[in-house]
Amino acid sequence: MPIQAVLFDHDGTLVNSEPTHLKLWNAVLSDYGVELSDQEYKDRYAGVPTPTNASDLISRFRIPTTAENLIAAKQRQTKKYLEEQSFPLMPGASETILALHKLGLKLGVVTGASAHGLGVTLRTNKFESLFSLTVSGGDVLRSKPAPDCYLLALEHLSLQPEHCIAIEDTEHGLRAAAAAGIRCLAIPTDMSKHHDFSLATAVLPDMNAAFEYIKERSAHA
Repeated sequence: MPIQAVLFDHDGTLVNSEPTHLKLWNAVLSDYGVELSDQEYKDRYAGVPTPTNASDLISRFRIPTTAENLIAAKQRQTKKYLEEQSFPLMPGASETILALHKLGLKLGVVTGASAHGLGVTLRTNKFESLFSLTVSGGDVLRSKPAPDCYLLALEHLSLQPEHCIAIEDTEHGLRAAAAAGIRCLAIPTDMSKHHDFSLATAVLPDMNAAFEYIKERSAHA
């Protein structure tokens, strides 16, 4: 089926935010005498929604607080960061978005992250008019790897799964897209290169390669 819509993940796919998220988590955890190494973050927490990470951190390090408190602290740190700057775009992201929009494809962002962070990315880079929809963590009860966010995107777009393709950088995101019946291109990062991408339609080196893949298979090619 020809592709009519492209659904991007946000963190690690559109923006290079994972190194910043590690720093923000460590700022929160420093109150409890805990510090995550780069490797620990890559192995357990990169690409995983904040609520899931909060629960795991509390259990793993026996942190004497609730998941709700830890989530709120992380959200405060993220909000403070985003008041001063946006997450940097991944290489090729801006060019790919513009080129896919020029092809006449519908574009969406489907993320487990907050609407606030996504909004900052879209506003800062003047992407708002290029995207037909956004789905963020607060829009669904179950975040990735559950398919809920992608199912909601399909509903908003009034499209069948076979007419869409997702772009993800983590196993969690890939599993969410696959569970919704949506083809998914995986672009591993340094944070996620050890993940299992066996469900991916293709594993590609960068966003430019993703554009070429989609262009060849789009409804407007």
